[in-house]
Amino acid sequence: MKCLHRNKRPFYYCLYKGEIEILDEYGNLSGEKIVTYEDGVMEMANISTATGQSNTEQFGNLENYDKVIVIDDLDCPIDENSVLFIDKEPEYKDAEYNEATAITITGATVKVPVYDYIVRRVAKSLNSISIAVSKVKVS
Repeated sequence: MKCLHRNKRPFYYCLYKGEIEILDEYGNLSGEKIVTYEDGVMEMANISTATGQSNTEQFGNLENYDKVIVIDDLDCPIDENSVLFIDKEPEYKDAEYNEATAITITGATVKVPVYDYIVRRVAKSLNSISIAVSKVKVS
């Protein structure tokens, strides 16, 4: 079943890029890493307002999710490592460190997304992709 255009609303997603090693003040690896994501991309999809029993069966025994996104674009790259901006515009902050100025990052400054949803499960069918998402608080 195709998604009706009038039911679609915009949201943004950031794909997982990898981890960056953090160096200490002497240039040695500190053992800490920062998870990095690509820049946010806008997508249009049908986003549910609440979950129900039919959605629980759709994703198996997974019950810990808040909304379901249905996309008719089968080439959508969203996976379980992606983060989403559904109820707010994309927002980023500079990476924070445990020690005041002693830690540096290999390369440039890292922008960390302040997202509001994470992907719990992705279910692909012949005509659409259903994505179960959970609300999180990232500060």
